[in-house]
Amino acid sequence: MTPAAEPKGRDESTEERADRNWDDLLQEFRVLQTGVQILGGFLLTLPFQSAFSDLDDFQRHLYLVLVLLAATTTTLLLSPIALHRRVFRWRRKQRLVMAGHHLAQVVMFLIGLLVTGLAVFVFDVVVDRQTATVVGLGMVVLATVALVVIPRLAGGRAPEHPESP
Repeated sequence: MTPAAEPKGRDESTEERADRNWDDLLQEFRVLQTGVQILGGFLLTLPFQSAFSDLDDFQRHLYLVLVLLAATTTTLLLSPIALHRRVFRWRRKQRLVMAGHHLAQVVMFLIGLLVTGLAVFVFDVVVDRQTATVVGLGMVVLATVALVVIPRLAGGRAPEHPESP
């Protein structure tokens, strides 16, 4: 396709693009928040199980780190609403979209850690520490491929004049 024949994209103003991008980000945050809340809820039920007292020090510390990760991630997933409430009347939606984009990257990293940590925790409790370590390493590779490699390959090269995230 020649450069003149390439599609130009959407016929929208900068403000319309920022609105669309913000709506897309909010939808992503909704999906992520549901998953994190389910994982966090699962974690919060564990201390009330009789076998929880059988955890060794490593398992108990890992559990607390996972609860903290889930709480931190949930809090960060709420921050776009606070950002929006603060700046939406100032017509700075583009800045809001950029902040949301960076926040989404941090949240995805934390979710990768949370899911990996949960797998390690469960395998450590149910099987053994060596198996948990192998599973943890496998999860790090999987999370890296799923959250970094595939999006970069699927996205192709960055355009010369990219629109906001």
